[in-house]
Amino acid sequence: MTSKSIVREAPPQGALVIHPEREGRSSARSSEARLEEAVGLAQALDLVVKDAIIAPLRKLTPATLFGSGKVEEIGALCEELDVDAAVVDDALTPVQQRNLEKAWGVKVIDRTGLILEIFARRARTREGRLQVELARLSYERSRLVRTWTHLERQRGGFGVMGGPGETQIETDRRLLADKIGKLKRELAEVRRTRDLQRGARQRHPFPAVALVGYTNAGKSTLFNRLTNSEVMAEDMLFATLDPTLRMLKLPDGRPAILSDTVGFISDLPHELVESFRATLEEVKEADVILHVRDIASEESDAEAEDVRAVLDRLGVDVEERNVIEVWNKADLVKPDLAEELVGDARRHNPPAVLISAATGEGCDALLAAIARMVDDAPPVSIHVAADQGAAIAWLYRNGRVMDRVEDDDGGVRLAVRLTPQALGQFEQRFPGTDLTPL
Repeated sequence: MTSKSIVREAPPQGALVIHPEREGRSSARSSEARLEEAVGLAQALDLVVKDAIIAPLRKLTPATLFGSGKVEEIGALCEELDVDAAVVDDALTPVQQRNLEKAWGVKVIDRTGLILEIFARRARTREGRLQVELARLSYERSRLVRTWTHLERQRGGFGVMGGPGETQIETDRRLLADKIGKLKRELAEVRRTRDLQRGARQRHPFPAVALVGYTNAGKSTLFNRLTNSEVMAEDMLFATLDPTLRMLKLPDGRPAILSDTVGFISDLPHELVESFRATLEEVKEADVILHVRDIASEESDAEAEDVRAVLDRLGVDVEERNVIEVWNKADLVKPDLAEELVGDARRHNPPAVLISAATGEGCDALLAAIARMVDDAPPVSIHVAADQGAAIAWLYRNGRVMDRVEDDDGGVRLAVRLTPQALGQFEQRFPGTDLTPL
């Protein structure tokens, strides 16, 4: 008697990806590029994309988004391809989503639902999972008409025979509101802990550097390169979600704190921007922001605009912040364009550094640029006696030593740059030290 092995993995689901091409849409990105991105999102959700099409949309139809002829055409294609899901690269109303599912006979996922599902699968930390769940419930709250079908009236409770009670949809909405309230309270507690941790870091004299950029621009690869870490980095949209912090060594050994944040994307759902606001506050508190761009992409400029738009929604004014544009993936740029890019980077405002996080090319120049940007404090001259080795070690750890002169009596005079916060800490730790501005 042979025993059959039990297959526990769900079979792969086939999908048709549809990008509605709206007339008059103000976008710097081509419809082909947006369709390619939608395909990447579907693949990030482990869907097998059987076909991807651009559907011209001359006029919006309130009930189905597409006109009746296009709905029939796409329905026939879904049947021909035998797909399980149709991914519509646009925001659908609950009514549109329900009507399209009835017309096509497959599960319909809009852009917001697709991104939320990816985030739900990838979030690892407790805060990340709470944020995604809150965003998902906020999204589903308006879609109960699609989610639930048992909308008949209930009897009143406690054995009362007469008089109808609340409808099932009202019950579901009330339960959902209770869940959202509970999640918000849990998230507030997690955020309080994060604020305490951030406050503790701010008491350290280390500059904070934050990575931002379009998803798949290579932020995590650069993070690993600069910090010798092993954060997940794959050629995939939203490969990493949870923020990660590591120590970064600047030239001359000065430490900084580098944070890797979630990648941005065009039309990032409002629910996610709101629920991830606390996580992205790492960017608001940073001394230097590294805007990582995939310079080999034809859509690099448009993606950069999308990142700036999200930062603006978060209240981060890039015009008033220390920003370095990191032009990544230089190894993928055609040789005849590489030299031109070097010149463009020199002339760019804000400053730009051309690098390859994969090969390490340009990373030393990037670290030097970061060091210059955080070294805005004037240097001071500090004389340390021979028996104050701890003070010398502290200055090397927390400042940038520019010059060192040994005394005949064994003492040391250092020319060092310290942030005002670090300078105050040094004076508290080592009172009575001979310290003069240069």
